[in-house]
Amino acid sequence: MDYDAVADELYAVRPEDFTAARAQAVAAARTAGDRELADRIGALRKPSLAAWVSNLLVRSRPGEVEPLLRLGEGLRQAHQDLDGTQLRELSRRQHALIRALSLQARQLAAESGHRISESVQREVENTLHAVLADPDAAEAWATGRLAKPLTATAGFPAVAEGAGPRRGTAPVKAAPSRPDGKADAEHRRRLAEARQAAEAAERDLRARQDEAAAAGRAAQEAKRQAELLQRRIDELAEELERARGEHQRARFAERTARERARTADRQVREADRRAAAATARLQRLASSQT
Repeated sequence: MDYDAVADELYAVRPEDFTAARAQAVAAARTAGDRELADRIGALRKPSLAAWVSNLLVRSRPGEVEPLLRLGEGLRQAHQDLDGTQLRELSRRQHALIRALSLQARQLAAESGHRISESVQREVENTLHAVLADPDAAEAWATGRLAKPLTATAGFPAVAEGAGPRRGTAPVKAAPSRPDGKADAEHRRRLAEARQAAEAAERDLRARQDEAAAAGRAAQEAKRQAELLQRRIDELAEELERARGEHQRARFAERTARERARTADRQVREADRRAAAATARLQRLASSQT
């Protein structure tokens, strides 16, 4: 048994099935004689509902992972280099992307049998905020093995309209001055990279949302067809049951008729013998008189 494979399998199951699946994996490791592995598996914590939904998003939408991680890298770099206007633009994109991903996660959870509350969805959104703000959180989220939702220990500072940094927030670092306009060129390059990462992530998200919507419609149509076919199956089953009953009654009537026919045939043969005997007796009596 391999620890990573077992952990991936355990964190892929529904939360209510986690404890039983973990106990089964521990027992299998002990049976194999690997007590250290059994102890490591036994130490794995059952995920909260919000953590399970976050893991489900990673596992069901692997194409969302890398774009979000790249966006986080771009945003963290941008917060070191960009001015207030640029920060506000990226912040709006950040919040729109997180909201869209959390809604997608909610849909995935519903399709897997769990309708999550608004509070759980907020925990999923907080986890995504942490992924963008903290590289360690991003690495943990990308494994798909969260046991509890993440919280950004140091988020992106808010930027007021037309103002510099607020009191109590870390100031935005100015890019070091470089001769011959190199600072401005580097500044523009980083801004372009951050915008490209955000736009690519949004495009990929929209494509995934379109795919999810199409898949949802296809699932609904398939469900409708399945229900129609099930009703037809039920009708045919009832008709088959009626036909079987009629068939049994017909077989019984056939057996009864055959038995009657055999009885009548025996009676005909007996009557024929009696008639022949009577005729012979009559002939003997007639002969004796002459």
